[in-house]
Amino acid sequence: MNLKETKRSSKPLIQGKIVNLRHDQVTLPDGREALREIVEHPGGVCIAARLDDGRFLMVEQYRYAHSRVFTEYPAGKREPGEDPLSCAMRELEEETGYKAKVMIPMGEFIPSPAYLEEVIYLYYAPELEFVGQRLDDGEFLNVKKVDLDTLVQATMDGDLMDGKTIALTLKLSHYLQKQP
Repeated sequence: MNLKETKRSSKPLIQGKIVNLRHDQVTLPDGREALREIVEHPGGVCIAARLDDGRFLMVEQYRYAHSRVFTEYPAGKREPGEDPLSCAMRELEEETGYKAKVMIPMGEFIPSPAYLEEVIYLYYAPELEFVGQRLDDGEFLNVKKVDLDTLVQATMDGDLMDGKTIALTLKLSHYLQKQP
């Protein structure tokens, strides 16, 4: 069965600082018309950065949309024209003060494919050097160091609620189990 929807027209609705919203008129596989609300986002990165002692760098940040503090891997939004690897290197250093000597791609994560264009590129940084934290203006966070078993358990217990962090923890756990 053909599942593809074909865009017929697109109308910008809101141009924001981080996201844009548009309406797309589409033709469904059965020929009927439908309206899709699409959130445009430049995408981002998420980095599992491992210290020499085996623990991972995590950040605690207040997330206004959910009125609570979340524990997440260091992450951030791509700048226009910025490639994912450069973004990952920049975000890790800004948020944690650590520079990655190696970045291993761990795949991509699409947070909400029904209406959001965002793609998050996942990385594992197994070798780090401390160079000093450089937070963005208006960015407030705490850096924590957590072992992988604790992250996996926190994911299973529902204490880690951030989707990109859950996805990267799963991928990382599987990847590290296969290493000699």
